[in-house]
Amino acid sequence: MSDAEEWRGSGTLAHRVPDLGALELLLAVARLGSLGAAARELGITQPAASSRIRSMERQLGVALVDRSPRGSRLTDAGALVTDWARRIVEAAEVFDAGAQALRDRRDSRLRVAASMTIAEYLLPGWLLALRAERPDTAVSLLAGNSAAVAERLLADEADLGFVEGLTVPPGLDSAVIAHDRLIVVTAPAHPWARRRQALPAAELATTPLILRERGSGTRQVLDAALGGLARPLIELSSTTAVKASAVSGAGPAVLSELAVREELAMRRLVSIPVDGVSLARDLRAVWPTGHRPTGPARELLSLTRG
Repeated sequence: MSDAEEWRGSGTLAHRVPDLGALELLLAVARLGSLGAAARELGITQPAASSRIRSMERQLGVALVDRSPRGSRLTDAGALVTDWARRIVEAAEVFDAGAQALRDRRDSRLRVAASMTIAEYLLPGWLLALRAERPDTAVSLLAGNSAAVAERLLADEADLGFVEGLTVPPGLDSAVIAHDRLIVVTAPAHPWARRRQALPAAELATTPLILRERGSGTRQVLDAALGGLARPLIELSSTTAVKASAVSGAGPAVLSELAVREELAMRRLVSIPVDGVSLARDLRAVWPTGHRPTGPARELLSLTRG
């Protein structure tokens, strides 16, 4: 088998065609008439440039450059390969420009889906920090319960999500970004506010409570802590609504301590210690499995850990 026949049958196109760096070097030699000048323009050493030209000649099976004390001159085959190389490099420049346009379009927007507590009490600060770094990125926020966040991500309606439940919804990868604790709260006039001892978990489980709806991270944590025994007095779809109902004296509620700091400080609500139950939880960033956040989504994720 001849060298040409062996070359034609060897491997894939990637093995038979020189890489872009080698082609750019050949074009620089043709333009500047000197291997040393071409090496300097491309920021590599002259020995490295010579080695790359020799490697390309071996790969193609033809001599491309004649070297002499007066400089470097393309062979006839080298001149022909240079014409082909110019078309390839021009096509690569078009490809690169198109890829940059795609990145610019991706980076011009960020769609965030977050469960209610994170959306109301943590995301505003993170988004302000992101805006300082990316003032041209338009951000849209979709707030809902943890189940709704998962649905948005899996339907490609959000680039990054945040959830509060005990588990990661199927089909999503996650990273813990913060820790939180649920607390039992009542209006100051409620009998529990005058207790001298911690509330037994059994009493909490048998008392009708103002609760978030099923599917929310808060409800998931409470149901797990009480063995699925949490009894709803009212089920509401937002943290703000649950908090307002508790402040009005409608009954006890279970909320994130992030959500009630101001009400506790102003004595509009009272925190009730509970014995025999853990209401701690992790707050997580989530994204579709195998699709690690990129662009502004990646930057926002890094800001949550700052």
